[in-house]
Amino acid sequence: MCVWPTRPCAFGPAQATASYLNIPNVLAAIESSGADAVHPGYGFMSENADFAQAVVDAGAVWVGPAAQAIRDMGDKVSARRSAKAADVNTVPGSAGELTDPDEAVAVAAEIGFPLAIKASAGGGGRGIRIVEQESDLVGAIKTAKAEARAAFGSDAVYIERFIPRARHIEVQVFGDGVRAVHLGMRDCSVQRRRQKVVEEAGQLFVTPEVGQRMCDAAVRLAEAVQYQGAGTVEFLYDEQRNDYYFLEMNTRIQVEHPVTEMVFGEDLVAEQLRVASGQPLSFVQENLVPRGHAIEIRLNAENADMNFLPSPGTLEKFALPGGPFVRLDSGVITGSVISPYYDSMLAKIIVWGATRDIARARMLRALGELEVEGIVTTAPFVETILRSAEFASGAFHTTWLERWMADRAEAGAA
Repeated sequence: MCVWPTRPCAFGPAQATASYLNIPNVLAAIESSGADAVHPGYGFMSENADFAQAVVDAGAVWVGPAAQAIRDMGDKVSARRSAKAADVNTVPGSAGELTDPDEAVAVAAEIGFPLAIKASAGGGGRGIRIVEQESDLVGAIKTAKAEARAAFGSDAVYIERFIPRARHIEVQVFGDGVRAVHLGMRDCSVQRRRQKVVEEAGQLFVTPEVGQRMCDAAVRLAEAVQYQGAGTVEFLYDEQRNDYYFLEMNTRIQVEHPVTEMVFGEDLVAEQLRVASGQPLSFVQENLVPRGHAIEIRLNAENADMNFLPSPGTLEKFALPGGPFVRLDSGVITGSVISPYYDSMLAKIIVWGATRDIARARMLRALGELEVEGIVTTAPFVETILRSAEFASGAFHTTWLERWMADRAEAGAA
């Protein structure tokens, strides 16, 4: 989250619940600092409609979509309805929130197993349970509702067909409340526990015809909800059927937006500020032409050899790679103390290449130049992924990484 003040300000103690997740504290900081605008970034309250409205009511500019758009698209059931109304393919599933176990059984019989139970208010890969057989369904719904209530303050859930070997493809959209454009697709299929590990843009493993349909559908949805600012429409791409299904819409800038910026040569955050200040969209669809391929990896303070245990502490050395076509997004330096209170991501390393193979080689070189001392990071784990035959050939999907990890662990134990 970024607040534009006339002087420095503090939001509260280190714990997120007392600072970046505390609406009164942030509003007080806006008032005391004389801030003109609030850019919510990603995480924290970036998709909190009440916070967005509170910022506007406080007289500051909210750099993002209107609170109602956040509310409508943030609720997954409402988002599915909006997608259907905009003639966007949706995954077969329940028409709305499930309240009756008998209804759940009937829907499951219609769409088949495996299926996914999802929290209506969920997001970021959280609030999801996979059910393989009918005997587990009712119990899983009860558990999912309890988890959703604890995590999101609402126990509303719905179910939809689970596509185990799908690619996670998302389309970057940008709107000014009237017109919307797309800036291509990103492949975010390399995931662990539904959290993205590697993201790519450019030369993806999607047929051109389906890719164009996805991009057109994303723009259609953005315009239907009069979307303003940067947003991402996420899809599942079923390679076997060569078809796509709407997953959800993120009403904020994404962690992985740099790969889109690298292949399109556009500054999405600068455009957010332009649109938030009342200017029309400067992007013209015909001029948005992707070039080459970009890859982003998330460098996390976690120990992959110990089930990704967080690794807080002091960065005794933090030397990031450099060179042509290498971009680094980070807020820490040598001497920084990595707190246990926040997300474990230390940096994003982004590279560009004329082809995917060149970009992959450039990322491997960058990881080889990285030097971190004092804490453990996921760099070796990510490097192993990038060197795998499956990643090199594009033979991966959303459930591939965990299966690959399990196979490696089993082989190592043998």
